[in-house]
Amino acid sequence: MSDLRIYNSYTRQKEVFVPLTAGHVGMYVCGPTVSGESHLGHARPFITFDFIYRYLIHLGYKIRYVRNITDAGHFEEEGREAEDKITKKAVVEKLEPMELVQKYTNLFHWAMRAFNNLDPTIEPTATGHIVEQVVMIQKILSEGYAYAMNGSVYFDVKKYAAEYPYGKLSGRIMDDLLENTRDLDGQEEKRNKQDFALWKAAPPQHLMRWQSPWGEGFPGWHIECSAMATKYLGVQFDIHGGGMDLQFPHHESEIAQSTICNKQMPARYWIHNNMITVNGKKMGKSYNNQIRLTEMFSGQHPLLHKAYTPMTIRFFILQTHYRSTLDFGNEALLGAEKGLKRLWEAYVHLDKLNSGNEQDLQEETDNRIVSQLRELDEFMNDDFNTAKVLANLFEIVPVINAIKDKHLPPGIIRSTTLELMKKYFKQYLENILGLKADSELSDIKLNGVIKLLIEVRKEAKSRKDYVTSDKIRNQLNQFGILIKDEKDGSMSYSFE
Repeated sequence: MSDLRIYNSYTRQKEVFVPLTAGHVGMYVCGPTVSGESHLGHARPFITFDFIYRYLIHLGYKIRYVRNITDAGHFEEEGREAEDKITKKAVVEKLEPMELVQKYTNLFHWAMRAFNNLDPTIEPTATGHIVEQVVMIQKILSEGYAYAMNGSVYFDVKKYAAEYPYGKLSGRIMDDLLENTRDLDGQEEKRNKQDFALWKAAPPQHLMRWQSPWGEGFPGWHIECSAMATKYLGVQFDIHGGGMDLQFPHHESEIAQSTICNKQMPARYWIHNNMITVNGKKMGKSYNNQIRLTEMFSGQHPLLHKAYTPMTIRFFILQTHYRSTLDFGNEALLGAEKGLKRLWEAYVHLDKLNSGNEQDLQEETDNRIVSQLRELDEFMNDDFNTAKVLANLFEIVPVINAIKDKHLPPGIIRSTTLELMKKYFKQYLENILGLKADSELSDIKLNGVIKLLIEVRKEAKSRKDYVTSDKIRNQLNQFGILIKDEKDGSMSYSFE
């Protein structure tokens, strides 16, 4: 079997994967900002790094997979400098910030279970690592690559770029950054427009705030990941992952911070999945095409013709190489639904097949199947090409179906080839690609959606939005789900 080769976003080429410590892998993936419900755009990175995680396990590596939870407000450097997503949403929903964080963290975990994603080995939170972030900022200050101003601390990008290749990961040129930086709040206190915040002084309305040597405030977005990655994976580790949209400014800033603080690049291999579009358009609020995962599972969105199961969505993502753009549309999803059904039914039938009289053996068919199965490892070793893996499995499906329907004799392939087929189909479909029969997920999916709709209904009632509240109750009733309003203000449900 060939060596695993990974496309490194930093060097823009495929490289043979050699971990820092033989037999061990350290992997950090940027997790969600839990200021709202996870949407379709969140599905791709977490499913992508789940099958990467699964394949590394398959190769025999012992892995420390760290995926953080951003729950400290997610201060954004690009576009809304002073916006605190969590505070803003907590005010709207009339919740304590950490109550809101817990609500959306639970929803995120529910969605990850529905997708059959494995849990990371460590899931640190930004609010749980304020001390580590403060210590890191102090070190960067002492090295002379940051400066304090009015209770905030900024990273000096211009000074860093004079000595290090700032912009190499994202392909940004320093002069362009200077020209294209937006006019954001607080720019006047920076030395240069492109400098980013390591720590921000908290305005009076900011609910999430911590004590620091520079006064009460909150951490910048980028320093959170640098601090948590360093704590759990060391000053340098093997893989850093995330969506392509995080290359700049987030990962570029992480590289700069960690390089100054730890004297070396944080990760040796940078892996980025490409973006999702919806019917050919970039996904975003302005296009009204940001589909929440609960809407995908329930079909309750204007762009959806029907509900799609978590496994259909997972399968659809697996059908395209992770570095290619992926366009969601009803026709494509329906195609994925049919394809998954056909492949899974063949897998179920394969398990029931027994070897026959090998005098019916067709050498060409047998050899072709063995070759197609052996290629699966080669495809995954070539930068995790799940699309080619699935294509090969589909090539074998007609043979399985023909034997099942008695159009071909069982002995057309050797008994050893049949056992190899069973081994590879299980290994790849279940263990590496993480697929499951949808029936196994139906209960968790249904109950999760119902509970979410009940929560949405409670919030609507608290806002005296009785139109929405009644609509949810009536539509659930049509599906045989009865909602009961209890005397204490809670809600329960039962099936007719």
